[in-house]
Amino acid sequence: MKTMELETPKQISVRLQTTGAEAVIQSLKTEGVKTIFGYPGGAIMPIYDALFDHFEEVNHVLTRHEQGAIHAAQGYARTSGKTGVVFATSGPGATNLITGLADALIDSTPLVCITGQVASHLLGTDAFQETDVMGISMPVTKWNCQVTKAEDIAPALAKAFYIASSGRPGPVLVDITKDAQFEKLDFSYEKCTAVRSFQPKPKLNADQLQAASKLLNEAKKPLMIVGQGIMLSNAEEELLDFVEKTGIPVASTLLGLGAFPSHHPLFVGMVGMHGNYAPNVKTNECDVLLAVGMRFDDRVTGDVSRYATQAKVVHVDIDTAEINKIIKADAPIVADAKEALTVLTDLVEKQNHQQWLDEFHQAKQNELKVLSENREKEFSDELRMDLLIDLLSQKTKGNAIVVTDVGQHQMMAAQFYQYNQTKSNVTSGGLGTMGFALPAAIGAKMANPEKQVVAIIGDGGFQMTLQELGTMMQNNIGVKIIILNNGYLGMVRQWQQMFFEKRYSFTDIQSPDFVALAASYNIKGQKVERQEELNNALDQLLNTENAYLLEVKVAREDNVFPMIPTGASVAEIRLQ
Repeated sequence: MKTMELETPKQISVRLQTTGAEAVIQSLKTEGVKTIFGYPGGAIMPIYDALFDHFEEVNHVLTRHEQGAIHAAQGYARTSGKTGVVFATSGPGATNLITGLADALIDSTPLVCITGQVASHLLGTDAFQETDVMGISMPVTKWNCQVTKAEDIAPALAKAFYIASSGRPGPVLVDITKDAQFEKLDFSYEKCTAVRSFQPKPKLNADQLQAASKLLNEAKKPLMIVGQGIMLSNAEEELLDFVEKTGIPVASTLLGLGAFPSHHPLFVGMVGMHGNYAPNVKTNECDVLLAVGMRFDDRVTGDVSRYATQAKVVHVDIDTAEINKIIKADAPIVADAKEALTVLTDLVEKQNHQQWLDEFHQAKQNELKVLSENREKEFSDELRMDLLIDLLSQKTKGNAIVVTDVGQHQMMAAQFYQYNQTKSNVTSGGLGTMGFALPAAIGAKMANPEKQVVAIIGDGGFQMTLQELGTMMQNNIGVKIIILNNGYLGMVRQWQQMFFEKRYSFTDIQSPDFVALAASYNIKGQKVERQEELNNALDQLLNTENAYLLEVKVAREDNVFPMIPTGASVAEIRLQ
């Protein structure tokens, strides 16, 4: 029998006759996979049995729920730039991945999910734990396939990794029947470098770039909006070079935070429903709007018919489908952000737009003054979310990886934390998945054990996936958890207050003793109810070597402003 040998990840690896289950593990090792998140079950048991012999090379993290596994893989992928890997069994195991798949697809997160399936002769018979995972997952994956023969496992996984990570990233799912896992084969693996009819990275079009540079060179009041595409293409340095040459004010989408340092004088804040006043209003005042690696979703544009109608729009995106989908581009550039910015930097003239930039900074100061005075007047005796986030930002110098759930705390963290590191803002953007933060923070910490990872979560979202405290305990994962507890489903309550005549229908939520709950998982913690306790509590949180949970009782009816009401123009942003 030949000895199993693994050369370099980029080479073809030829091996002995083995099983389909072993082929899965060897394929993952050849792709350089070091961490897998998952939950075993009957239909994927042969793969887990094969994994037993490789625990020193591949670290498997047993989560407490498959949704926790896929969100953890998202956090791992978003902060490492690698493809996250997930194992789940058939039936409910596979269906529990669907929310995470949808989240990863809309937020462009590369994942390879491997699910076990009933034996091929049982397909279509409604066998125990059989579901049509292909049909269910098709709308929420970039690509999926079902493997019924062992010889097809390696090619399917090679293709899966290529598709997941190339072009606009996204999740893929490979479903493997149990008999294929047991079946013998002569195993070999060759990394996939191309797929017929799939062009992940468009070729640069010189005419498009020339047209865009002409508009930018002539602009008097340009505004740039950057999205997560900057980080997905590793274009942070190219962005900095471009901006410092052109002097263009830079705003960010929610998922783009961290792509450009928040402390940079040309950074003017976040756009969107709960973004900053100046970049939202001045979207409707700029003469050229340059959008790179973002998709003009409804939370950014508000009323599309009244969005930047006065501006010439330059839109750079790697996905052809996003061009002209929402906002018509006068100069569309279908390209990788890194490549496009490199060429544009050579084509544009060095400029200074200081007077225009000063308008943003003045508006920012006015915004902070109004918001602070309003909150101080209304919540002078209560602990405020904005002050907590600001203090956390100061103590971490904007260098922590911040993972947020969905709701008021999410928007407060986006507004008041100064993201000075790339890939440091992890949140559910397009899908808005409550319960995302805790498992995603676990994945982020697994990918970045040397960095401070802080999960900021509401009392509602925390209770959706709190069982993952068990994953933290078992694996000694040092995530720092801050629960902002206002006793409400806060964002829904805010909308009920503003648009439903304060009819607080089923948004009051009771919670357990979070500190005692954490203690039951051997995680230290404390509760804070007064502003004067916060400084020492945050020091305790950040300086504790292992995991720590801080419950903060914040003002019950504090609202997130600025806010653009649904259907309004970005120029109709409200400060109260």
